[in-house]
Amino acid sequence: MKMNTYVNYGGNCEEAFKFYEKHLGGKIVSIFRWSQMPDAAKHTPPGHENAVLHGRIDIGETVLMGADVPGAQPMRSAYLSLSVDSNDEAERIYAALSDGGEIFMKMGETFFAHRFGQLRDKFGTNWMVIHERPAPSA
Repeated sequence: MKMNTYVNYGGNCEEAFKFYEKHLGGKIVSIFRWSQMPDAAKHTPPGHENAVLHGRIDIGETVLMGADVPGAQPMRSAYLSLSVDSNDEAERIYAALSDGGEIFMKMGETFFAHRFGQLRDKFGTNWMVIHERPAPSA
């Protein structure tokens, strides 16, 4: 079994995926539009003909799926968490994702991480970026 994350966007799913592809080294695997579904005229919300009905991007060893959904709200109590191998990578990714977004916790050192920060990007997705410290021996 494998668990993947699915995020609803308010009309900017494709823009978000292209941004993640560029800044996170992802690879967009598929984009299906509302207009491509059978009986599209019957099921497509007005103005959503070219919006994403289902998309998939592979980021590292994970899969992020998403869609443009009428009335979608920004994430509230869930985060996508990116674990990286260096302070420089943590800082680079945090800077890219926070540009135009909302910072919840500035990137910095904590007792559990060399670098850790939390934010909501300009697309409404919540992120945690972490360069973890090794766990202490039990």
